[in-house]
Amino acid sequence: MGDLRRRVVVTGLGPVTPVGTGKDVYWQSLVQGRSAFKRISFPNRDMTAYRSQVAAPIEEFDLFQFVEKTKHSRYLGKTSRYAIAAAALALKDAGMELEKNERGKESGLGGQYRLKGIDPFRVGVILGVGVEAMDLMEHYHEKFLRDGRGLSPFGLPNIYLSSFTSHVAQCFTLRGTSYAVSTACASATHAMINSFIQIQSGREDVMVTGGADACLTPFVFIGFDVLRAMSTRNDEPHKASRPFDRERDGFVMGEGAGILVFEELEHAKRRGAHIYGEVIGFGMTADAFHLTEPDPDGKALSKAIRDALEMARVRPEEVEYINPHGTSTPLNDKVETVAIKEAFGQSAYQIPISATKSITGHLIGAAGGVEAIAVMMTFEKGIIHPTINYEFPDPDCDLDYVPNQARKKDVRVALSISAGFGGVNSAILFRKFEDGGRLS
Repeated sequence: MGDLRRRVVVTGLGPVTPVGTGKDVYWQSLVQGRSAFKRISFPNRDMTAYRSQVAAPIEEFDLFQFVEKTKHSRYLGKTSRYAIAAAALALKDAGMELEKNERGKESGLGGQYRLKGIDPFRVGVILGVGVEAMDLMEHYHEKFLRDGRGLSPFGLPNIYLSSFTSHVAQCFTLRGTSYAVSTACASATHAMINSFIQIQSGREDVMVTGGADACLTPFVFIGFDVLRAMSTRNDEPHKASRPFDRERDGFVMGEGAGILVFEELEHAKRRGAHIYGEVIGFGMTADAFHLTEPDPDGKALSKAIRDALEMARVRPEEVEYINPHGTSTPLNDKVETVAIKEAFGQSAYQIPISATKSITGHLIGAAGGVEAIAVMMTFEKGIIHPTINYEFPDPDCDLDYVPNQARKKDVRVALSISAGFGGVNSAILFRKFEDGGRLS
């Protein structure tokens, strides 16, 4: 089982989001409540066929601002591009020096870097994704239907689910554990939990973790549209995502990546790394109820939250901030409120809760990653970002959702919650780093 006393800390942050790339720009957007929602269109598609026409796209993104171009770069899908850029940001933020790896560059694998002074076999990559490489999948499928021939030999290898984790591992020559986790909207949080376990068990010292997703494609968008899961506030895109508000009518789909560097504490201290926070607990459960709807009693989600608290030996009243799943769908926000109240009891009414998705939109498999980054920045800055577009209180959602204005607060313990289609629940508990023992 390894040494369960090994402490796992967060030393690097890499957000690539519709509201900003890099931790500082991203954080300013969150604090100011500045979203990037807009009406979108797809080439050769009649958008009047869609109930929802609102999304949060990333615009003017250039992978080669972060890494050098190689002969295989052009075959990468958007999920891989976002993940590589976010990993580069996170590793740099963690103070890890990247040096040229000429062997990787010559092989054309896209892997022209390595971490200076760090054993590559002690660094792994576990990332979450909802629907990997759908932009490539749809492109190659249309090409196949059109002529049945002439497909690129790079088509199939670049659309399998874990290709994007392989791309990250190759790019930075990370030779430890490498795999993808796909549990819909809980993917990134499940990936972080698995990364925590890898380090705590002694198998790795460093994990590149979180998630990436690029779901703004015709097939995925219309799939969620026919499920009636997305907002139809097409004439007011900036007001479309409104978690916990009485008038919420669905989420706004976004895209991007949220990648963090998890590291064993002593390894981080030997490097002189800046430490944002510590992972102190987690919980994972299944509703076993429905493929797309959460269980209305919220008991499984509540159990995941309680498990995280119990693992960390944290009392409910010690939690000072919750970053919820907070999708802006009628069912999720109601059930999540029920689950929080069941897990925290009367303490639930004293805990500030702010929904990152009200600003970024829903990044699906990347959501938990960008939200964990928001928690780290809350520790760092002593500010809780707002839940924007909160105008009409809902009697079913009666907690403190930090409406519309950021709030100054020194936060020591914070919980991040993710839930996905199929009733998969995950909760991860963080503590602001203090060089001492665990909370007791």
